Amino acid sequence: MPKIMHVITRLDMGGSAQNTLLTCREMAGTYETLLVHGLARESRMSTAERSRLAAAKLETARRGVRFVPVGSLVRRIDPVCDAVALLAILWRIWREKPDVVHTHTSKAGILGRLAARMAGVPHIVHTPHGHVFDGHFGRVAAGLFLILERFFARFTEKLVALTAGEKRDYVDLGVARAEDVPVIPSGVDLGEYSGELPDRPVEKTALGLDPTKRQVGFVGWLLPIKGPAYLLNAMTAVWQEHPDAELVFVGQGELENALRALASFAGCSDRVKFLGWREDIPRIMPLFDVFVLPSLNEGMGRVLVEAMAAGRP
Repeated sequence: MPKIMHVITRLDMGGSAQNTLLTCREMAGTYETLLVHGLARESRMSTAERSRLAAAKLETARRGVRFVPVGSLVRRIDPVCDAVALLAILWRIWREKPDVVHTHTSKAGILGRLAARMAGVPHIVHTPHGHVFDGHFGRVAAGLFLILERFFARFTEKLVALTAGEKRDYVDLGVARAEDVPVIPSGVDLGEYSGELPDRPVEKTALGLDPTKRQVGFVGWLLPIKGPAYLLNAMTAVWQEHPDAELVFVGQGELENALRALASFAGCSDRVKFLGWREDIPRIMPLFDVFVLPSLNEGMGRVLVEAMAAGRP
């Protein structure tokens, strides 16, 4: 049975990690599959998130996927950790002798592909899950990543894009040729949205929302790249014409306190609700009257597909 080694920096509840788990889980019956991953300490997951991630890993392991944690594999640029992680991945490749090394996200893509190249792996595939050339870092760092991506693409057999737009960016920026960039959208389990619609007033009340108001919903990390502050600022114009609207943030992240402060300063705290991280998104999504994803940069935006599956405009 052919062997595939997947490599990802952060194994958390983010879209790229969840799509990678799904890929590993579904390929396990056809290929011997192992997943090398960092410990995701930078994600600062809640207890509920860690519990759900553990359950997902357990289900994936039952399918035959082996997990290989690498503590030095971190998202931030750290020369010492990066060197240690490179050696750890290289040693694992030498030991496992995979037929394919498939890396995910930018940092793991650099270290994993370099190790695979050094070890002479016959097939190297990379899925960036959305590039970092715009919005994630400053101009200098983004330019460095672009230069590195152009270099590593030379010995990457396939660079997988999640959307046609992402593929176009790679081609236009000179990262890869069109024929080397297949488009494979992230998988989303639509079955979770196929049940009966909830009793909206009852469900809204249970979540602390006002059932007499219309909810504008956001689901995702509360991070600058996701643009939640832009949404909050835009709501001031919405409230002028629709004073019965209520903004609902579902998620957590470094901007939560700043968003709460901004809402308080603008005098709209009573119109902005923070539900924190939730694992029952299929239950919450149908409660929104409008769903908004104001991201500055997205690979595909799995949550948009989930919103459409829930029938949200």
